Amino acid sequence: MNIAAVFNALLVSVLAAVLWKYFKLREHVFTVEEELVLMRQSQELSQVQIDYHAALQALVEDGTRMVCTGRMHTDRICRFESLCYSTEAEEFVYFHSNSSVMLPNLGSRRFQPALLDLSSVEDHNTQYFNFVELPATALKFMPKPVFVPDVALIANRFNPDNLMHVFHDDLLPIYYTMQQFSDLDLEARLFFMEGWSEGVHFDLYKLLSNKQPLLKEQLKTLGRLLCFTKSYVGLSKITTWYQYGFVQPQGPKANILVSGNEIRQFTKFMMEKLNVSLEESSSEEYIVVFSRTINRLILNEAELILALAQEFQMKTITVSLEEHSFSDIVRLLSNASMLVSMHGAQLVMSLFLPRGATVVELFPYAINPEHYTPYKTLATLPGMDLQYIAWQNTDREDTVTYPDRPWDQGGIAHLDKAEQERIIKSTEVPRHLCCRNPEWLFRAYQDTKVNIPSLIHVIRQTVKSKPGPKKQKWSGSIYPGKVRDAKCQASVQGTSEAKLAVSWQIPWNLKYLKVREVKYEVWIQEQGENTYMPYILSHQNHTFSENIKPFTIYLVWIRCIFNKNLLGPFADVLLCST
Repeated sequence: MNIAAVFNALLVSVLAAVLWKYFKLREHVFTVEEELVLMRQSQELSQVQIDYHAALQALVEDGTRMVCTGRMHTDRICRFESLCYSTEAEEFVYFHSNSSVMLPNLGSRRFQPALLDLSSVEDHNTQYFNFVELPATALKFMPKPVFVPDVALIANRFNPDNLMHVFHDDLLPIYYTMQQFSDLDLEARLFFMEGWSEGVHFDLYKLLSNKQPLLKEQLKTLGRLLCFTKSYVGLSKITTWYQYGFVQPQGPKANILVSGNEIRQFTKFMMEKLNVSLEESSSEEYIVVFSRTINRLILNEAELILALAQEFQMKTITVSLEEHSFSDIVRLLSNASMLVSMHGAQLVMSLFLPRGATVVELFPYAINPEHYTPYKTLATLPGMDLQYIAWQNTDREDTVTYPDRPWDQGGIAHLDKAEQERIIKSTEVPRHLCCRNPEWLFRAYQDTKVNIPSLIHVIRQTVKSKPGPKKQKWSGSIYPGKVRDAKCQASVQGTSEAKLAVSWQIPWNLKYLKVREVKYEVWIQEQGENTYMPYILSHQNHTFSENIKPFTIYLVWIRCIFNKNLLGPFADVLLCST
């Protein structure tokens, strides 16, 4: 054999091995560099340190894990580990592996119509959340993920340019969703996916977390595939009190679950974040008039301010969203005796008024106050302790309309002449659905000259003396517990008469309470029958003889009632034999 040929072959083999090792080492260096870049991108999001290799391995091996609360998409909030988001496809991604968890596992029902609502506005088809599914093995063909180490709350803002929507739909629900889950603390980060820009009220959202909220558009700058190590998706609806008329004309929600106490806990938090101190007593009592500067104007505002000051012998000041900082408005409202304002989103700030203050809402011509009640509903929530007054302009001569404006500013020039005439002659906007009813918009954007004697008369019907904040004890409702030690004893007189003596002890919590009136409700039902006899009693024992038969089994339920309408739970049913 030619030694030179053998030597050349060996040399080629060694060179090939060295080159292979070089390329493998170079590939490893590229991978490490890429991981370092992705790790830096993750750390640009947060100061939380993340082991990129371990996070990637966990994603590949464990996939995504999801556990949700709530039975329906309208009341569901889901907790995810390793939920990802493709900024190119604008889709959330659930990765399946042998270790994945998906509860509830709905199958195709997840699309009927969605897994959950991203907003607190119930069942709105622009607010649905879902994800696409992939096997975790697909990650090898996808862009390397950027991991988000912060605990994330992912939601939609409903309308961040409108202050009513900001507070009612976003801030309050976000605050109490964060209260619901202990790891959604001030170090959690908010991610808003609705696609709006920051908007004029974005600084208010920043108060809810120590970290800058991120918008959907900003996520594209972070990477092509983002993976949230831990996230919560959706918002609690438990604090909302109003529905906007998407399915039926607007009005209070049928089942309001929030009270003024929870609202005031939220406002206390917001005031602390705004560095507004809650003074127990102000040295000067005053009335605040909320001034609108663009539309729905009060045409005789200066005259109105003077009349209020004279009538109530109190300083009267104006504020506006355009000319005052938000914290200054909150500071003024938190000690005001009365707030007067045209109907509009700014009235949601009445939630900062002190207990005992008065809210006066002014309505333009042809707008029935009973049909538009978000601020009345807020003011009259149990525990808000505000007086609410509505005044409506009933004089067509005291209104200025703008039929030639664009339709979304109340113009009606785009309608046919007959419809224009009908709207102009109408004396009341009929009840309607949201959100583009031209008659509503025409009247909503008109300006008003307030009939001052009429307004003062309406206010005086409610405010008899000088208005002002009042120190009030906690006014929530305390319900009775179960009655205790319930007993029954029967006595039979012959074959046709019987008596049933029933006794019980007071609820355990009653001995610690001062209650104006205590009653007991007793139901007696013959076993096997569908009807029962109800009784309201003042004492803890009673002997029943009417309709009581010998040799019969009766079911007896007993509960306590405080002050006529605070109904306690029924005690365990008694089985009584005569």
